[in-house]
Amino acid sequence: MRDRSLLAGLLMGVGLAGFLDETVFHQLLHWHHFYDRSTSTAGLVSDGWFHAGSWLAVVAGLFLFADLQRRRVTDRRRVVAGTLLGWGGFQLYDGLVQHKALGLHQIRYGVDLLAYDLVWNGAGLLAVLAGVVVLRRRRRVPGPPG
Repeated sequence: MRDRSLLAGLLMGVGLAGFLDETVFHQLLHWHHFYDRSTSTAGLVSDGWFHAGSWLAVVAGLFLFADLQRRRVTDRRRVVAGTLLGWGGFQLYDGLVQHKALGLHQIRYGVDLLAYDLVWNGAGLLAVLAGVVVLRRRRRVPGPPG
């Protein structure tokens, strides 16, 4: 069940990061689409698929979490660690693979990208590191009184 707690967190982290990316940068700020190497219509369609996939990840994670809660076997530390790892992993994958390696889109166009890339990838790295710290942290076992 510990692995299921971690998986629930990973799914929720990836899904939430994708949802916020799509909502803020694609819809509200109009900085880019999921796929910017074609027409605006193709970009909007790709955003829709990306949005749906993000929500599927969140819903799957919530179902796993609810099942763990129902069975009273949730390892909350692993859920939190998984959420941080999923969130940060999504950002690093998006920033390094989709933005740089594949060139599917950039964070923003018409500006110097260095600051944006540093913040985006730095935040992702910090979330991954925080997830590792939470995951490796030992549980405190109360000692004898005294």
